[in-house]
Formats: sequence, structure tokens, C-alpha cells
Amino acid sequence: MNYLHYEFNLTGNDVVVVTLDKQANVRLMDGSNYQNYRAGRKHTFYGGGATKSPIHVSPPHSGHWHLVIDTGGYAGTVKASVKIVNG
Repeated sequence: MNYLHYEFNLTGNDVVVVTLDKQANVRLMDGSNYQNYRAGRKHTFYGGGATKSPIHVSPPHSGHWHLVIDTGGYAGTVKASVKIVNG
């Protein structure tokens, strides 16, 4: 499985702004859900399928977060830029 992965220490006021070059899934997860994602198990996340760019995703609370961007099993790759803004 190919995907882009970023790690952040975020506060509940932060907003992750993701700019994509094509449609992709954008998932913001805590550590245990990221491990489940990597193992192909059920996981929960914030975000979802992004058909327009940029997409804004906010964590529900402060902590260490993983951002994953993938094409949902479709062929090809996605390019992304990510920045954190304080909301």
C-alpha cells in the first residue's frame, strides 16, 4: 500500500491544511488507529475523501497525530503539500 505519511504534535486549535494535485483520501489519526490502518484493520479517522483542494482537518484534542494521504487503492500517486495553521 502506497501512501504519504506525516506526523505532528497538534493542539485542539490547530488546523491541518492539505493541498492535493488530485482526488485522494485524507485521514488524520491517533497512534493506535494509524497502526490499525497500516495492518489493514478497522480504524477511525478525521477527514475523508477529498474531491476538492485544499482540505482542512482539525484534531479533536491535543496530542501526537498521523496524517495519511492515499489514493484508496486506485493506480497512480498523489502529490500533496501540508501546513499547520492555528485556528
